[in-house]
This record gives sequence, C-alpha cells and structure tokens, in this order.
Amino acid sequence: MSKFKGKRVLVVGFGKSGVAVARFMAVQGAKVTVTDMKQKTELADSISACGDLKIEYELGRHNSKTFTTSELVVLSPGVPSNLKILDEARAAGVPITNEIEIAAAGLEIPLIAVTGTNGKTTTTSLIGEMFKADKRAVFVGGNIGKPLLDFHIEDQPATAVVAELSSFQLELAEKLTPAVAVFTNIEPDHLDRYPSMEAYSAAKKRLLTLCDRNSFVVLNHDNPAVAAFASESKGRLMWFTKRNPLEIGGEFAENFCGCYYDSANRRVVAKITGKDEHYDVSTFRLFGEHNKENLMAAICAARAQGVSPAAVQSVIQNFRGVPHRLEFVRKKDGVYFINDSKGTNVMSLQRSLMAFPRNPIILIAGGKDKGIEFTPLADLVRERCKLLILLGEAKEKINRALGDYADTFLVGTFEEAVLLAYQKSRSGDIILLSPGCASYDMFRNFEERGDYFKKLVSQL
Repeated sequence: MSKFKGKRVLVVGFGKSGVAVARFMAVQGAKVTVTDMKQKTELADSISACGDLKIEYELGRHNSKTFTTSELVVLSPGVPSNLKILDEARAAGVPITNEIEIAAAGLEIPLIAVTGTNGKTTTTSLIGEMFKADKRAVFVGGNIGKPLLDFHIEDQPATAVVAELSSFQLELAEKLTPAVAVFTNIEPDHLDRYPSMEAYSAAKKRLLTLCDRNSFVVLNHDNPAVAAFASESKGRLMWFTKRNPLEIGGEFAENFCGCYYDSANRRVVAKITGKDEHYDVSTFRLFGEHNKENLMAAICAARAQGVSPAAVQSVIQNFRGVPHRLEFVRKKDGVYFINDSKGTNVMSLQRSLMAFPRNPIILIAGGKDKGIEFTPLADLVRERCKLLILLGEAKEKINRALGDYADTFLVGTFEEAVLLAYQKSRSGDIILLSPGCASYDMFRNFEERGDYFKKLVSQL
C-alpha cells in the first residue's frame, strides 16, 4: 500500500472514518490534509487521536483550491457525495473514494459484507461471534465499532473480515468484492439525504453489483425490495425466510438454499450442505421476531464460510445482543427500562414496539427528522403504547402523526423525558427509548444518546 507515499490526499470529514484514513495515509507517507466544516474545538478528540502524525488541518470551511489540487479525495460517510465542492474536484480530474474502498483494496482474506436498513449491526455481530466460537480469528468493523481501515492499521491476524456497510459507505464502492453479501431488508430511511426510495435502494444495491459468480448473496425473501435483487444477482443465492419454503412452493422450494424458521418447533432449519441442519432457538435471548431474521441471515453467512454448526448453536444460546438495540438496562419497581437508541428510523421503531406484545409501553421518541412519515405507526401505538413522550427536532411532527393514539407529552430535555416516564409508570410497564430519528439534534451519535439514557435510568 506504499502507492500513497508522497501523494496529496484530502480527507473530507473527521469522524471515526476520517480519523482512520488520516492516520493510515500519514503512516503510508502521504501528504495529508483534513477538512471539516466543524471548528477545531469540536474536533478535539479526533485531532488527539492522530497524535503527532504530520497532518494539515483546514477546519470550519472547505477550501476550493485544496480540493482541486489534491491527488486523491477520501470522503467520510457522513459527507454527501453530491456536495457541490466535490464537483470542482471531479472537474479537475481528482479521483474521489472512501475509507471502505481503500481498506477493501488491501484485503487478502474473505470479506463478509452486511447491508440493509435495519438489523445490520445485530447480524454483523452474530456472524463475528460465530467465527470466534469456531476458534477462527475475525475482524469485525465498518459501520459498526471500528473503521475497516483499522484492520490494516492494527495489523491483527484474521481469517475473515465481517463489515457492516451503510448506504453512505456503498455510494462510492467500485472495487471491493465480497465473499458473502448479506441484505437484511430495505425500508424507508435517510430520505433527508436521498431524493427518493429508489435512490436510497440503489445505494444499497451497489453491493450486489460488486459480487462475482463466486460470491454468496444472502437475501431476505420476506422483504420484497430485497427479494427482487435475485433476478440481477451474479452470485450464488442463499435465502432466509420465516416461512417454510414448501408453503411458498414452486421453483423457490425446489432450489431452496438457506434458512427458514420452523415456529412450531422453535428452531431454524438450514438447507445449505445438502443435509438439513436444525438449530434450537428456544433459548435465543433477543427480543422480537425480527431478530429471527437477523439470526437466519447470520447463519447463512457463517455456514457459507464453513463455520461449524456447533459454533453456530453455541452463539444462539449465548449471544446477548448489541448495545443500544433493545438493550435491557434495568428493572426498578417492576418497571423495565429498554435502550433502543439505535432505532433511528420508523421501521426500526415499529419492530421495537412489536417486540413487546404483552406489556404496556411508555415510548420515548424523537430526535432529528430523517424525512420519513410516522403515520404507519398509528395502529401499533394505539395497541401497545399507554404513553408517548416526545422530544427533539421531530417532536411536533410525531405528535401530529401519532398524538391522537395515546396520551402524549412534549418535553424539552432527556432528563424531563426519563423522569416523566418513570413517574407515569406502573409495575409491569416497559419504558422504551426508541427514537425513530437520528440523534444529531441533541447528541453526537446514537451511542452517546443511549449511554445518556442509561446514565439517567441508573440514577433514578
């Protein structure tokens, strides 16, 4: 990767991904400049993470000359690829790429790529744990935890890389070739960035176009948008579904390869090796039927890469979920507190409400609006929620859509929201933080939002 030595590299955006690129390029001997619209004080942690590495900073503004005179522009996921100043770089013939592309170009081991609207993080984590249970070293990163470039920076031994990839990360993908590509679902999200669902879906679909005939392509048959990808796949199809393929019938049942959920026996049946494999899910600890889909997707990907059935079963029994995704926080006075800060869109919120069919729910929701309508949740809110507590930029919008279907309070702070929820609760209730919105109006990210919720709950 010494091809970057002496090159003028511009890193646009200085979050986790931007830091990884800046560090990597500086170590490779590139002439690195970082640009971000935020001021130096706002980026103190990122600057500190780069230590004494030789890096130039242009903060609080973007300099047109730097864009047009660089030899490579590396875009962070949070920066739209249609940013006007990028057109100037393109007109000057400057190539534009991102961290995922740079990292993938240097991979010499299988890449298992997971994308979709919801379920990416849980599915990615499950796959990683299955590899570990099989005593196989694995790097897990991408849109989850560590940037993918950290694999090269840390130089850790691994037999495979499992990467969660967002639509933002896939927009500029051109050369990465996954050994396994997993599509959990495609549902409305990020419509504040994309002009239409078609444009959003097209960004996800880039992963499909990067697969070759040796790639395994894992598709959700129960999600029409993902199921439609089958006709354009060059790779080897694997399916997951909550229905028995025999019920679906036809060519699908005859050629079925993948996993389905046998609800009568509380097991997942895998038809992958020519011989049926049965996985007991009676002790699977994750809330919600949607997590059966995530589990089946993970089983397909892990078994496609030769992870043993015993390792898969071990993870089913022991996996406790991921932070901020229907995470049990505490039980106090008979009231359950659940942190679902990662529920950043309407369909994710819908799944979270459906995960608790027997308990009255006090829902804390709201945040930065992503351009998605909340009205599809009306019936579910009426059935499941005894109380809505709304906050953040989108609280008025959510109130207009859902305020008639449950007692509703609009509050100004997280402290008010948690305290009010607790005051209004009774034994057996669930206080659920599932915002259905991004966090950027009040927090740096969903992790910070979820951690603050947990802190407030712990102090009650």
